[in-house]
Formats: sequence, C-alpha cells, structure tokens
Amino acid sequence: MIRSVNPATGQVVQTFEEWSADTTRETLDGVAAAWEPWSETALSERAAILRKAARILRDNRIELADLMAMEMGKPVTQGRLEIDKSALVCEYYAENAERHLAPEPVEGVGSKAFVSYEPLGTVLAVMPWNFPFWQVFRIAAPTLMAGNAMVLKHASNVPMCAQAIEKVLDQAGLPENVFRTLMIGAGQVENVLAHDSVAGVCLTGSDAAGRSVAAVAGRNLKRSVMELGGSDPFVVLADADLDKAVQVAVCSRCKNTGQACIAAKRFIVMEDVYDEFVARMKDGMTALKMGDPMDPETYLGPMATEVLRAELQHQVDRCMEAGGILVLGGSVPDGPGAFYPPTIITNVSADAAVVQEELFGPVALVFKVGSEQEAVELANATPYGLGGSVWAGDGNKGLELAARIRTGSVFVNALVSSTPELPFGGIKASGYGRELSAWGIREFVNVKTTVVG
Repeated sequence: MIRSVNPATGQVVQTFEEWSADTTRETLDGVAAAWEPWSETALSERAAILRKAARILRDNRIELADLMAMEMGKPVTQGRLEIDKSALVCEYYAENAERHLAPEPVEGVGSKAFVSYEPLGTVLAVMPWNFPFWQVFRIAAPTLMAGNAMVLKHASNVPMCAQAIEKVLDQAGLPENVFRTLMIGAGQVENVLAHDSVAGVCLTGSDAAGRSVAAVAGRNLKRSVMELGGSDPFVVLADADLDKAVQVAVCSRCKNTGQACIAAKRFIVMEDVYDEFVARMKDGMTALKMGDPMDPETYLGPMATEVLRAELQHQVDRCMEAGGILVLGGSVPDGPGAFYPPTIITNVSADAAVVQEELFGPVALVFKVGSEQEAVELANATPYGLGGSVWAGDGNKGLELAARIRTGSVFVNALVSSTPELPFGGIKASGYGRELSAWGIREFVNVKTTVVG
C-alpha cells in the first residue's frame, strides 16, 4: 500500500494500491513501444511540448505548491518557487537541446568524421520526496529532449505529486506512454532495471540507496547516474562579510526544513569571528517562523515524516554524546505533526562518527578552526563531496581555498544551488555523473562515432 500522509497533521490523505509485477511489466512494454516514434520526432516538436509544460506548471503553481505542502510539508512560498524552477528547466532544454546535441565534426580522420548523440531508450528515474517536482523535471526535461522515454519511480510518500507530474506532461501534448509514473515500491526497482527496454537509471537519494541501485544497474549493464547525499562545508574566513554569510547560512541550513542534499551542514568558522558568527546565526534561526506549511508566512514546515524526525533526533543526541554544546533547539516539540526546531550545536568532536553522516533536517554543526589549512582539512574530512562554499572578503583567497575543497561544486560568497546552465553532481559518497547543462543531457545518449573513408 502506498500512502499519502500530511506530515503537518499525521492524517492519511489518500492511499494507492501498489502495482503488481505484471502491471509494471505491461506498462514498461507500452513505454518501449512509444519510444521508437518519439525518438524520431523533430527536436522542434519536443521543444514545443516542453515549453507548453512550462506554461502549465506556472499556470498551476499555487495548486501544485499546495499539493507539496500537504504531501511532504514544504512551505507554500518555497513550493511556488520550486514550480517556477521546474518550468525554467523545461524552457532551458527547449532552447538549448539542439545545441547540446549537435553532431561534432572531428578533423584529420578519414574524409569525414563526426560524433553524434542518439537516444538510448527508456530511462528509469528513482526520485526523492524533498523536491518532488524539481528533482523530476531536471531529469525529465533533458531525458525527453534527447529522445528517450522515461518512467518515474517516485518516493512512496509523494504519490499525488508523481501523478500530477504525469498529468502536466500529458496536458502538454507528450505522446501517450512516453512518460509514465510507476506506482511501485522499492522492491520492484530491480525488475524494472532488468527490463530489456530500460537503458539506464538516475537516482537522487541517500548513498545507501545509491549503492543498492547502482549495483543492480551494474549487474544489468545499464547506465547510471547517482546524485546522493551531502555534508556540505560552509567555510567562513576572518575577513568575510558576516552579514551576508550569516543570512545565507540560515537560509541554506533551514530552507525546505533543512531537507536538501546541498544544504550547508557543517559550518567551519575562523576563531577570530567564531563567537560573533554563532550569535548572529542563533538570532537568525530563532527569528524563523515554524508552523503550518499552507501559511505563506511560514519558513519552516514539518519534516516529511515522523520517522525522519526520529532519526534526526537520534543524531542530535549522538552529537551531544560527542561533546556537543546545544546553542539552540535540539528537541522534538509538543503537539501534532513532524515538526523539528532550528538547531545549532557547537563543540562536537570532529572525528565523531555522527559528523561523518548527513544530517537531513534543520540542524547546524559549527566548528571553530585556527587556520585556513585546518579549515580545508576539516571541509574535506567527510565521505561526501557534493557542494560547499567559501566566504571571504578577499575573493582571490576565496578562490584559492575553493580549489582545495574536494566537491562537485564550490561557491564563493554565494549560496550553493543548482541551475540549468551548470553541471550538477558530486564525488565520493555523493555519487557520480552529472545532471543539468550539456553534461546532463549527454548522460543517457549513445555517443556515436561515424567515419567516412
């Protein structure tokens, strides 16, 4: 049984029967049949569909944001921005796919040689609940524009969002069965990947989920892209603009109730400004309004499930056992809903096991360092490598440190974010492969060499 539960109230909104293996297989067969003609459609036709999808998203941004608030607790103001961003990535690939996929001539080989990019078939997307529209559209837009079909196995707590995405693409004129939402649990993913028509899988989620699905993809010789967890460092040098650094620190740690892979999670601050940074961050997080995600004034909604909240509380307790000092928050509030307050913990031992984990909620760990070398070493002392930021008054110094931080992206004096124009992904336990930009659309294509003698 797949259930939609409102995390602000704990009430079940709707239930869905999980598909049988036969239904799933029949659906995959239908998608495979739809892929061949779709792969032969003109890029201009595909682009027109994505542009219409973008318009439909914007026209329905209020209703879709309300759906996210009800199903996974995202405050509606943030949900509307997510819908806008989903529309933006559709338009980006509608405008740029032809350029990204254009054949590339190679000189000096035969009388003529070129590299072309051709669709592979059906791509399976295994997606998380934290950005239920953006995560899907940032995969769907390049996948569909490249001429592939796509099937979505969305997180089991956002089935209504999954259905809404399929409806948007249907209304935009995407041919029947080119995109389908699979109402299945994690147990069916292995069989889906084994289906002959499925050419690859992209997964956004935990490193544990990534290891499991990547192993299945490997056994089946299927392409895979893994965008996994993160424990992003937020390095603050002594000459940083503290007003801006603190403002972004609060936003990065608490936006989406801290449930983001590229949220700053470990704040590494030079001792000269450490006390002031902690005090200002406490003030900023204390001022955030936590409550009903349907209220436009709410910044912190509930966590997505009570199970996730319990796991976060366990991690907080372990931080305290590792020498942590609680500056703010740190305990489950009374009342209904999966709410958790903004929390700041200092003085945790840097080599504690919990520091090597991803804290997926509004909990900030702040570390004091005495040198830039110590800051870099601590920033890199993690199994993850997704994003990170450096805050410095001297921009050149910020760039020097950024070059030494081992992550898929580093932002200097700016909030770590994903945007259609730039490749997105990580290294180490944060995964492999890239989404977005030209790199993203080329992950699931046949890079084909053609030579004329």
